[in-house]
Amino acid sequence: MASSIDCPYRSRHRAPSRGGRRSGGPVRARGRVRWPAVALVALAALTGCGEDGGTAERDAPAATAPAVTVPVATVPAGGPPGTGETAQDRAGAGARTRPLARLPGLGPRTLAWIPSDARQVVVVTGRGRDANRSEVVLYEHTGSGWEAGPAWPARNALKGWTDDHRAGDLRSPIGVFTLGDAGGLLPDPGTELPYDRSDGFGVSGTGLLGEPLEGSFDYVVAIDYNREPGTSPLDLTRPLGADRGGGIWLHVDHQGPTQGCVSLDRRHMRELLRALDPDWNPVIVMGDAESLRA
Repeated sequence: MASSIDCPYRSRHRAPSRGGRRSGGPVRARGRVRWPAVALVALAALTGCGEDGGTAERDAPAATAPAVTVPVATVPAGGPPGTGETAQDRAGAGARTRPLARLPGLGPRTLAWIPSDARQVVVVTGRGRDANRSEVVLYEHTGSGWEAGPAWPARNALKGWTDDHRAGDLRSPIGVFTLGDAGGLLPDPGTELPYDRSDGFGVSGTGLLGEPLEGSFDYVVAIDYNREPGTSPLDLTRPLGADRGGGIWLHVDHQGPTQGCVSLDRRHMRELLRALDPDWNPVIVMGDAESLRA
């Protein structure tokens, strides 16, 4: 989300490490990875995830980071992913998920945008170009392949998706972006991401459908579109300029479409925050299904 109200910068703190809790994944030094500044698509995050007639829904100002992309060498050999394997292999109660060779639903171009060292990928798949409903799945690479978490229902911007996002267009940006900073009105739920607990995440008023916005920013993860990585989600720095929007977040669902963000049920936001690990260089892949298949 983005906000029409400028949010003051808040200092951030890094959550204590829970190193060693994962097995089967590469061990990486803590700290932010400097991705190559290759723009994947000209996207812009809007400033407000659910304003309506003067009510300020704080869609935290997404500071900066243009879309992150990497060389085509990261594209797995073969055709588009998800054509020969299923995400689930249930042989009975307690059966483990079968590792996937590729990330389902993502085509060669989209796969090429994912950094080669990303071991956690949050895939947000919109129902259609102009739809504001979507689905979120967290994939983790365990060494033997990608394993899918549960599929969570989500919402995106009122008018759907765009690969040329502009402030106020009520569309969510399509692309691949890093995830490195979190925060919220409520205390840290146990994430390993830097977490800024601040009253600046307080929000009131109503959203685009008249729904109450209170609690929408109890938990947020900043999506690194047009923001400065390594800062609080509340930071207002916008390297691409204000006209390209900002404040694109993952945040708590308020039962209505957003102005540019992706929203999840509160319990799912908590689960995601606890799962994301900066040592695994998490990224988010987001867009409508047809665009992601490209």
